[in-house]
Amino acid sequence: MAEPPVPEKPVAEPPVTEPAPEPAPVAEPEPVPATAPVAKRPRGRTALLVLAAAVLGIAGGTAVGYDVQAGRAPTPLPALSQPGLAYPAKALPPDEAPDPLPASQDRRVRTDGDLRKLVIGRPAGWSDDDSSLLDLSDGWVAPDVYARSSYEKEGSMYEYFLECDIRRVAGAAWKRGQYRTAEIHLVQFGSGTVQGAQDFVEGQLAYMPGSEIGAGNIGDAIKGSGNGRYYLYEVDRKPGYLPSYHARATVYRGDIAADIHLYDTVPISKKDIRTLAERQLERL
Repeated sequence: MAEPPVPEKPVAEPPVTEPAPEPAPVAEPEPVPATAPVAKRPRGRTALLVLAAAVLGIAGGTAVGYDVQAGRAPTPLPALSQPGLAYPAKALPPDEAPDPLPASQDRRVRTDGDLRKLVIGRPAGWSDDDSSLLDLSDGWVAPDVYARSSYEKEGSMYEYFLECDIRRVAGAAWKRGQYRTAEIHLVQFGSGTVQGAQDFVEGQLAYMPGSEIGAGNIGDAIKGSGNGRYYLYEVDRKPGYLPSYHARATVYRGDIAADIHLYDTVPISKKDIRTLAERQLERL
């Protein structure tokens, strides 16, 4: 029996692919026409010309000015002494001239006189203290001695006094009982551009509130002064010694500064130092 014919397998045809699109033609850049070279202008040439012209102009003007001035006649200066500027133009008749101020009103008569007379008198119950570090037997103290005996930094203090035009120092030293002592110093300064008395007192008042070398408190104002104060120091106690109490008052009036100290081994009242300060202020 004949076998049936076997059918042939179909042969797969390759897929038909569409051809890729051709790239669009790119336009070639047009050639740029060549430009002609440009010559650069040199820098600073105009500025140099202007500067040179200015210098020449100034020099020429100065020379012309000197030449003109040299050809002029000298101008005479006015006389240094011009009597017409005196005031008043005419002296007053003797019967119309004012009388000079009396000594009680002319403070200059008092301050330019004997400075020792402005120190207050010794209070009742007190006597002169010959044991004071300052020799006040005649009422005067040399400024260098005053600086050396009254202040720790004696060299700096003396230099300060000279810069402030110190003039003279007067004072007194008293004692009462066994241990209470008092010292009063009037320090007068010259009447120049520096207000020596004011500067000195304000410098002393500035450090008094401190406890290292000051009283450790702000003190109290001396009535009627407007610039002075008085202080009570903290008691100073050292083993083997009696306690030391100290009070101080300082004030100025005009070119005179007053510095007052009280010492004792018992407490000092504010009234004691205040009374001395107010009395001394009245004398100034």
